[in-house]
Amino acid sequence: MSTGRPPAAITKRLIDGLERVSTALRADRWRALETAAVNPTQAQILGYLAGHDGARVGAIAAHLGASQPTATDSIAALEKKGLVERRPDAQDRRATTVAATERGLALSGAIEARAGATERALQALGAQEQSQLLGLVIRLIRNLQIEGAIPPQRMCVSCKYFRPYAHDDAEAPHHCALVDAAFGAPALRLDCADHEAAPDQEEVWNKFLGVAERDAARPAAP
Repeated sequence: MSTGRPPAAITKRLIDGLERVSTALRADRWRALETAAVNPTQAQILGYLAGHDGARVGAIAAHLGASQPTATDSIAALEKKGLVERRPDAQDRRATTVAATERGLALSGAIEARAGATERALQALGAQEQSQLLGLVIRLIRNLQIEGAIPPQRMCVSCKYFRPYAHDDAEAPHHCALVDAAFGAPALRLDCADHEAAPDQEEVWNKFLGVAERDAARPAAP
């Protein structure tokens, strides 16, 4: 398997392709929100809070890739609609966190349940294709984190409980020490509520990536 840098023309085509996918995702989001009384940014905040037991405004802004004043304005709008509320921060009583209310959680769930064209297009891929694409997305997210383009994500591959390729089982090679269970590539998470950052993330990542590339380079069985 070649590890050389891809030609610039291919990189540009990939960017063009990702922009078109992003356009489809935005269109799906707008259609899903036609009767939801929230805009895409507010819906993104609700989706983020649905997976967190409260978060500070700064963390929400970082997740959005937006300024803190922009995040504050959107949070204020959601608060007026009764979809989020402020609570004392368990770690610092002088600070507050933002959490989704029951109404907010219900609305977020309803929005996520509305399948769009992008979801249907992904479902048209085979199981192996989806697993391969997930692996590439994980690598792309990590590279974006290294570039400082997005904040750290709560992915399996950066978690202290993640044991990459701990089992000699092609279907379930990985192990989660938190739940003491083996799992396969389709179950790799991009955002896990139980995530705790591994102290040796680079070592875990190198093992995950190294074995994955080694397996990909093996010729298919006759």
